[in-house]
Parts: sequence; C-alpha cells; structure tokens
Amino acid sequence: MAGGLAATASYSSRAADPSTTAPAAVPFSKASPGTALPTGWKNLPVVSGKKFTTYTVVADGERNVIEANAVDSASALMAKGDGVDLNETPSVTWRWKVDKAIPGADNRVSDKEDSPARLVFFFDGDKSSLPFGDRAAMTLAKAGGEDLPYATLMYIWSNDAAPGAVIQNPHTDRVQMLVVAGGDASLGKWQTFSRNIVADYERIYKEKPGKLLGYGIFTDSDNTHASAHAWYGDVRFGGVAK
Repeated sequence: MAGGLAATASYSSRAADPSTTAPAAVPFSKASPGTALPTGWKNLPVVSGKKFTTYTVVADGERNVIEANAVDSASALMAKGDGVDLNETPSVTWRWKVDKAIPGADNRVSDKEDSPARLVFFFDGDKSSLPFGDRAAMTLAKAGGEDLPYATLMYIWSNDAAPGAVIQNPHTDRVQMLVVAGGDASLGKWQTFSRNIVADYERIYKEKPGKLLGYGIFTDSDNTHASAHAWYGDVRFGGVAK
C-alpha cells in the first residue's frame, strides 16, 4: 500500500465521509458483466497521481464477480459502512482468487508493500485518545483536506507471511494487516474466508471497534512496479455462527 498515512486519508475522506449518504452497496454477483460497477461501490485513488487498478464485473461460471487488474497501480473499490451494524453482524464472509504472487512484494517493507488481494475496513474512534504523533499526523492530514480514520484493519494475501500473522503498516500503527492466505498452494483457486471483524479488531487494537466507516477490496502493485491479478466474490456481513 503506497503512502501509508496518505493512503488511509484518501480512503476515509472519499469513501467514508459521514456527511453524505451512499446507496446500499449492491453485491458483485447482482451486477451484469460489461456494465458499470455495482451501485454503492467506487474505485478510489490511494494517492493522488497514482494509476488506478481496474475493477471489472465478469462472469465466473454461473456467478458474477469482480476482476481486479493492477499494473504499477493502486486504487480500492470501496463502499460506505452505512447500514452495517457490527453489534448485529460482527462477521464477514468473502472469497477471492489470486493467480500469481507479486515478485518481491513484502508488506513489512514500505517500498515493497503490495498485495494482490486485500479486504479493507475503516473505523471511527476517539482520536483525542491517540498518542501525540498520531494526532499530529491526523491534524496535518485534515489541514490538507484529508480525514484519516481512527483505525484500519485489512485481511491480506501475503507472499511469505504465515496465515494468522499480524503486520503493522510500515508508516503507521493505525493500519494493521492480518494475513489470511498466501503462498503457491493458494494460487489459481477460489478461497472462502469467514472472520469475526469485532474479535479480530479487539485482539489487534486492544479495544472495541467504533463505527464502521467504509469497507472494500484492494489490489495494488505500485510499490513493486509490477502487476497483480485477482478476482473477488461477494462481501457479506452476518452474525456469529453458533
């Protein structure tokens, strides 16, 4: 992910502005191939001046999905968190398929921080409770027209980090990445995941999450100047399985 703080600023200000009301995000499977992106989803820049990742509705067998193509690019397909109550639906289920790893990518290193597949969540919170350095960065970003979220949680595909590993963004501890898949064994096939977002957030950030501001999918290759290719199925929120 390019730019660290700038990336989350771009996401939150464009995708999770609480002063506006967005239409409900339509599932990818309900969109038609060859048409515009589903209602409620927007392809948003990570950093001004970066090339956009291409997100397209395509058919995969009998289901419609989103195909993501990144060529030295970084943008995210985002929806607002309006209408998602994590108290009622704390879990998320999704699926993705990655056809190849990004050569040299390493989410622990700033100039190699790319991933072919990510699921991203932005959270509100009490920014006044954060350490001075974080508050200063947020104040500076806001003065520049951006509004950083209180915290960001990502589920990512990693070249070599083991599933279950938690990786802090190289630029800020307000962006945390939880590895859910990676390696050659997971290439070229659909993988389905189900995570309790609230439980993961509490374990990583040591507090309860605030309001969900926005969520989306993110395929990028701008730091390695390579290419990335992935497909995403529907992102669905639900209760905890009993």
